[in-house]
Amino acid sequence: MGSERPDPTREASDADAPGADAPVAVALAGVSKRYDETAAVENVDLRIREGEFFTLVGPSGCGKTTTLRLIAGFEAPTAGAIRFGGRDVSGVPPEDRNVGVVFQNYALFPHMTVGENVGYGLRFSDPPGGVSREQRVRDLLDLVDLPGSAGRDPENLSGGQQQRVAMARALAPGPDLLLLDEPMSALDARLRERLRLQVRSIQQELGITTVYVTHDQEEALSVSDRVAVMREGTPEQVASPRTVYRRPASRFVAEFVGDNNVFEGVVVEGADGTDAGPGSAEPVLVDVGGETLCVGGGGAGADGDAGSLSPGDAVTFCLRPQHLRVGRTDNGVRAAVENAEFLGETTRVHLEWENRELVVRTEDPLSGRVTVGFDPADAHVIDD
Repeated sequence: MGSERPDPTREASDADAPGADAPVAVALAGVSKRYDETAAVENVDLRIREGEFFTLVGPSGCGKTTTLRLIAGFEAPTAGAIRFGGRDVSGVPPEDRNVGVVFQNYALFPHMTVGENVGYGLRFSDPPGGVSREQRVRDLLDLVDLPGSAGRDPENLSGGQQQRVAMARALAPGPDLLLLDEPMSALDARLRERLRLQVRSIQQELGITTVYVTHDQEEALSVSDRVAVMREGTPEQVASPRTVYRRPASRFVAEFVGDNNVFEGVVVEGADGTDAGPGSAEPVLVDVGGETLCVGGGGAGADGDAGSLSPGDAVTFCLRPQHLRVGRTDNGVRAAVENAEFLGETTRVHLEWENRELVVRTEDPLSGRVTVGFDPADAHVIDD
């Protein structure tokens, strides 16, 4: 199998992603951004649909915030074009792009009241819908669940409330596009959970095209219509959250998005003695560390575009921890329990097998040596 990166546009038209037929609101075509000899963003192609909640997720330094800043107009691309609804905006300044931006630190004006902060953008444009400035502020504070707070000082608000004021301020002029740059990274976990659902609800109510940046994989999966997993300035995979989680396009995506067990082996033969490709309904037998494991079947492969697998081919596949069944003796291995983390509803158990770490989720803690096995259809072959 080849070592080239997967084509991130391969799954860009997921049938399970809402609005698959919607017009393109934002398009990036061959966009790159270089600082001297360093490439922050490299040859990015993205199509963001009208009304879509689209998330850029990835580790620190992967280019997600730079991509957002390029869309906003705070940075100019070194190469490529950025289009809004077919119009090239690559040289258009931020104030003329009709975008609303919520930053990581909210950037509220401390000398202004909440109402004055929300209405700040309306100094330069009339409120949409022909309503008064005061009515627009009241409507938005109601929308973000802060009614009657127009006269309060921002410094007297909690972090979550400040975040919602910042969103109301970004929405006040009626932008065509909402950009959110890690808006919840400074909040505690419980508050982030609550607010991300509220952000998603507001976005759906308004139907506004939204681009969201986060390093939190769970956050990205929970609120998005589609996700672009970024790596080294380039989308590694663009797909619905369900596809990214269940069918990662590369080893990087498999290991970055949630817990995963990644195995490398060599194909022995098809389970029925014939060759079988990753997209085939037929499973294959794979030698992994001296154990012969059955992998694939039931459409578990990489959508049939990785070519056929023949005896002697190297293959990489992954299994989510919940798909490793403790006590299953067929199609499994014996492993030693290293440690366990009690997580409330489940326990995450770390196992050691042939100098490899495996992770399994169970209801009860484990100890000693255990047997773990899996259904071949739960294994996903990675085109890596």
